[in-house]
Amino acid sequence: MESGQIHMIDVTQKKETQRQAVAKGKVQMKPATLELIRKGELEKGDVLAVAKTAGIMAAKETYHLIPLCHPLQLTHIAVEFNLPENGNLVEITASTKGIGKTGFEMEALVAVSMSALTIYDMCKAVDRSMTIGEIRLVRKSGGKSGLYVAGE
Repeated sequence: MESGQIHMIDVTQKKETQRQAVAKGKVQMKPATLELIRKGELEKGDVLAVAKTAGIMAAKETYHLIPLCHPLQLTHIAVEFNLPENGNLVEITASTKGIGKTGFEMEALVAVSMSALTIYDMCKAVDRSMTIGEIRLVRKSGGKSGLYVAGE
């Protein structure tokens, strides 16, 4: 293929299968910022509720955000947060599920990314030093390639 040429992968002949994906990421912050999130005392409101909503909405719009992604019929999206006692961070996990001809990895990754960006936006007035990182696929199943588990 010549440089600069792009194309969407043709999935017409692929078999529809049940597919799932799980992605994770982290937002590192100052201890005081995490405490404000825990207490629900940030000026913009409930950080995790807004971040969850943003992640779910973004997963549904992935094909509008990533140019060569196919529009998919998601049947389930979950976004969950963990605030470990021994770390100054919010851990984000997003799960996507559906039946389709191509995987749901990008939808899970976009959900994590948008949730993380929303946490940043909600908290930036008190902590501009936050960092977003370690966004990665940790599990996917379905399709021709079958099961993938990170680290295996």
